[in-house]
Amino acid sequence: MATLKEQIARWNLSSKGTLAPPASSTATTETQSQPHEVTAPASPDAAPAITVNASPGGDYYVAKMKLHQKLLTRIDLNAIESMTPGQLRNELGVLLLSLIKEDDIRLNEQERAQVVADLKNEIMGLGPLEPLLADPSISEIMVNGYQKVYVEKSGCIQLTDIRFNDDVHLMKIIDKIVSHVGRRIDESSPMADARLPDGSRINAIIPPLALDGPVLTIRRFAVVPMQMHDLIQKNTLTPAMDELLSALVKVKCNIIISGGTGSGKTTLLNILSGFIPTTERIVTIEDTAELQLQQDHVIRLETRQPNIEGKGEISMRALVKNSLRMRPDRIVLGEVRSAEVIDMLQAMNTGHEGSLTTIHANSPRHALGRLENLVGMGGISLPSKALRELISSSLQIIVQISRITDGSRKITSIQEIIGMEGDVITTQEIFSYKRTGTNPDGTVQGVFKATGVRPNVSEKIRTYGISLSEGMFDSDAND
Repeated sequence: MATLKEQIARWNLSSKGTLAPPASSTATTETQSQPHEVTAPASPDAAPAITVNASPGGDYYVAKMKLHQKLLTRIDLNAIESMTPGQLRNELGVLLLSLIKEDDIRLNEQERAQVVADLKNEIMGLGPLEPLLADPSISEIMVNGYQKVYVEKSGCIQLTDIRFNDDVHLMKIIDKIVSHVGRRIDESSPMADARLPDGSRINAIIPPLALDGPVLTIRRFAVVPMQMHDLIQKNTLTPAMDELLSALVKVKCNIIISGGTGSGKTTLLNILSGFIPTTERIVTIEDTAELQLQQDHVIRLETRQPNIEGKGEISMRALVKNSLRMRPDRIVLGEVRSAEVIDMLQAMNTGHEGSLTTIHANSPRHALGRLENLVGMGGISLPSKALRELISSSLQIIVQISRITDGSRKITSIQEIIGMEGDVITTQEIFSYKRTGTNPDGTVQGVFKATGVRPNVSEKIRTYGISLSEGMFDSDAND
């Protein structure tokens, strides 16, 4: 895993502005006589005066790049190892102000503060992305090449005025992210998944696969995990639906959460896992660790990608098989998307009740069909009826969550799997959400409804000593 010293060495730009090869610990640096300072004596070759526009334009990025190049030549890679992040930020600020004066770059106070902050972020953070990462209201950052950076706020996508200097600059940021978690990205391996220290999920894809330049996608997660009351406040579901879902988790029903990309499946999974009693042993299995369980007795497992030689891969299926030997009370699978589905179903059907997972699907019926397809894609040949009987006996509840056109998320259906009728898995809907219209401001109108069906699992809930509210399943009990 790359240290800050190694990152700065790798970021040292050549005169052409390309990424230099990794530097060794004996890299030549210019330092002052004082042993622990970042700054160095002023270079005798002063750059010509540069005027930076008030709003970032071409001149601004040229000036910033020149300052960045000179800054990297003045940093003592050995000295920074003895500094705290706060001390290093202060020293970088002092050095940058010195370089601005030395090169006679004419800046007003606001411009000077901006370029100093930008270059501190280049060295210690993720450059132009740092202001976006500091904004808790942003749930997704989408970099479509160096000139276009989009964000998702309150479920709506919008273009920002953030930009990178060029594709090389963006590639440096991507390289910094993936090298931090011991992975690599280059022409021979042009795709990478990673995560930031705060748990944010990263996906990067670069040329030749990305035709218009490097593309970076960052899925953000709240510093303080959302709770069920937050979803109720956002009108994602009703208190009655919350009461039922919490009871279903407590009585060990196997639940699958279905939904499209960005619909909030993982967020809902994380919230539902909070209802698991603290006395139980939980094993979570994910491709990229995202879940933030609050219980103490949690074992977190994450898949491993193959190395550059194509070896060393640890698949989701291998982790599911291994988890069965770890004495779990509950298995929480981040998402089923391949052959691990058969092991998950068998685990749910052979003593690991109360397991939770998610799947990409547009409706509960599509979710059941996709489970069948995934088993087939895993090379497992089972008669259709036998496979459907396995699914119907393993799962009890399907929760469908959707992202509505106004950006809001809604739990649009809660269905109970009740068995088989012939060759068909039968379900009954307990709660639903119906869209009724659209307001002038674009927000969607709709209503949550109980269908009037009392689920079969309500008897199991009663035997666990949990009392559900009277009339919560009545069809006229609308919220």
